[in-house]
Amino acid sequence: MDYPGQLYVIAAPSGAGKSSLVKALLELDSHVHPSISHTTRPPRGQEKHGREYYFIATDEFDEMVKTNAFVEWASVHGKQYGTSKSIIEDRVSKGGDVILEIDYQGALQIRKIFSNAILIFILPPSWEELRSRLERRGEDTPEIIDLRLKNAALEVAQAKEFDFVIINELFDRALFDLKAIVHAQRLKFAAQLRARAPVFEALHIS
Repeated sequence: MDYPGQLYVIAAPSGAGKSSLVKALLELDSHVHPSISHTTRPPRGQEKHGREYYFIATDEFDEMVKTNAFVEWASVHGKQYGTSKSIIEDRVSKGGDVILEIDYQGALQIRKIFSNAILIFILPPSWEELRSRLERRGEDTPEIIDLRLKNAALEVAQAKEFDFVIINELFDRALFDLKAIVHAQRLKFAAQLRARAPVFEALHIS
């Protein structure tokens, strides 16, 4: 189905800078909204229901799985996370743009449901730089970093399945590229026809 809004799906290996790029885009473009997932884990710190996540009980989550309410879902460290189909549909059907951070498997699943979704893969400039970024984060042991790099090798091989690829070598350049993709989608004929209908009518274009 062709919606007036656009769904952007962002995937990347851990350490490539996906979350930082999405956060920066959201600060610059008020028309793009983050996709908020459902989860069975409890809130942390200052997290609020409906802002960071929709916090729900396990039985409610299981019922949503049974009724195919999620476009994708996964179990992580004993807690469940899922992306609601109806919430995405509601936003894009009203003309809002939605951006979703997810792994490549989830991205390819979403493409089967939202065929017009724009899939964007973020690549690091090199394996050496990716390792350096993971080490600078100071969150993982050397063993975990090695595992993340091993997984990354499998993930980056899927970049060819995506519509766009951004190499995050310089953050500002990568952010410019991400903004360019979003802006270009708004210049497509159908999008311009919806957004600037009076101009098209005056020019007798339909």
